[in-house]
Amino acid sequence: MDELLTVNQVRALLKVDRLTVYRMQKDGRLNGVKIGHEWRFSRHEVDTFLAGKLGDSSIPGEASMQLPPASEGDLPMHCVELIQQVFADVAGVGVVTLSLDGEPLNEMSNPCKFCRLMLSSPSGLRACAGSWRALASRPAGGFATCHAGLQYAVSPIELDGRPVARLVAGQFYLDAPSEGEESAHIDRLAQKHGLDHTTLGRAAAEIHVLDEREKDQMQRWLKHVSLTISSMGHERAELVGRLRSIAAITALAP
Repeated sequence: MDELLTVNQVRALLKVDRLTVYRMQKDGRLNGVKIGHEWRFSRHEVDTFLAGKLGDSSIPGEASMQLPPASEGDLPMHCVELIQQVFADVAGVGVVTLSLDGEPLNEMSNPCKFCRLMLSSPSGLRACAGSWRALASRPAGGFATCHAGLQYAVSPIELDGRPVARLVAGQFYLDAPSEGEESAHIDRLAQKHGLDHTTLGRAAAEIHVLDEREKDQMQRWLKHVSLTISSMGHERAELVGRLRSIAAITALAP
């Protein structure tokens, strides 16, 4: 007489999770019989499956379960905001997390007076949004300049080896502008965005100029912070995946 195996025995033989056993039964790769509230499976059929005589012998394990691809939605944003704020305060720069499309995923931490003035203007806000989109499309490394002439560094936030967001730190100068060039630049920005020239000029005078040590430090710190956020996002995505598996098993279990 053919031996009947429990779900746990089938799991042990096939080295798969409980959900996979139920999926195999549901799609016909294994035939089961329900005895009371428990499923039983033919030992002969399981052995035949293992021997590769039942058509497709591939056995999907838990790692191959079809889950939605990782995205910025898997990032623990409340933790990201705390880390972002600490980094911004310690480094003395403005920091924001952007989607791959350049949309801010949270509020900018530690914005300088100059950028707050720029963002207070509708046209300035639109110009800043264009700069964010450009920054989000940049590869990692080096510095980029925004529409208002300030510099930024960009580092990717990755999940499952794929970029899902960008961590951007900036609102500084790499080189101190000359007094004449700065005055003319501020005048053009003030006229274009309807801002007071004197107020904008005073705010620009407070923009920090990075020295060589700070330039290197900025990029190293930014990379470390983005890697930390990536690691946190990976752990959260794994936890969510486990919870979805448990929910699916609960739904399929008799």
